Amino acid sequence: MQVARRIAADGRELRDLTQETAEAYLRSRAGELGQKALDMHRQALQAMLVHVSRRLLQGQRLEVVRSERPGRHRSRAYTPAQVRRVAAAQTPRNALATLVAHAAGLRAHELLTMARPAEQPADPRPARESKFAGRPGVDYTVVGKGGLVRTIRLPKDLAGRLEERRREEPATVTDRGIRYRSRYDVGGGRAWSASFSAASVRALGWSRGAHGLRHSYAQERTEETKRLLPRHAARETVSQELGHFRASVTDAYLK
Repeated sequence: MQVARRIAADGRELRDLTQETAEAYLRSRAGELGQKALDMHRQALQAMLVHVSRRLLQGQRLEVVRSERPGRHRSRAYTPAQVRRVAAAQTPRNALATLVAHAAGLRAHELLTMARPAEQPADPRPARESKFAGRPGVDYTVVGKGGLVRTIRLPKDLAGRLEERRREEPATVTDRGIRYRSRYDVGGGRAWSASFSAASVRALGWSRGAHGLRHSYAQERTEETKRLLPRHAARETVSQELGHFRASVTDAYLK
């Protein structure tokens, strides 16, 4: 088995693997293996951790790691109707997180960092006046990659549902070894990602991962802003809404 040969070089055996080291192995192979092969490795490791070493409980799953190998392209985006079907297959707490992530193009960990702008001001950075053009709603802030705090916007009805789950006092939530100050009792991070993938399989028969919701946001917002702005301005506007420093980074979400 390729896994056994790879970890043997580090002086370990299969029985030494934990959930964390198994997922680290999968991430280390993302640049070498296609998605099908990577999924087969994940399923084999998952079965071993559940049935042999018993380091995973029945029903627990390893993180779905996406291949970085170039190959025949398939969009990771979900349609709005598909998002609603996935959310309907989740618990209310995770369903709300799914709808929020889709509405604002959030990363999984950013769901754990949502706050009102007055309590968590956005970092000052240049922004186009067209940011959030055509999307009225309520503004919040999240902490993105590198600790950058940016503004997001939610539809008014969704913001109302979010406020219903506001904690009386912020809670400390740990995800992937990092502590976050969570003000809203909604899903987020790794646990929500796993919930989303499982619900997607139940509802649709397949999963493109929770990160697919950022692809959905990018594609839907680009179509909206292209009706209002020249192409280059639309591209830059969506990039700023997603929290990217370079508009070219957003291009990968549009394929």
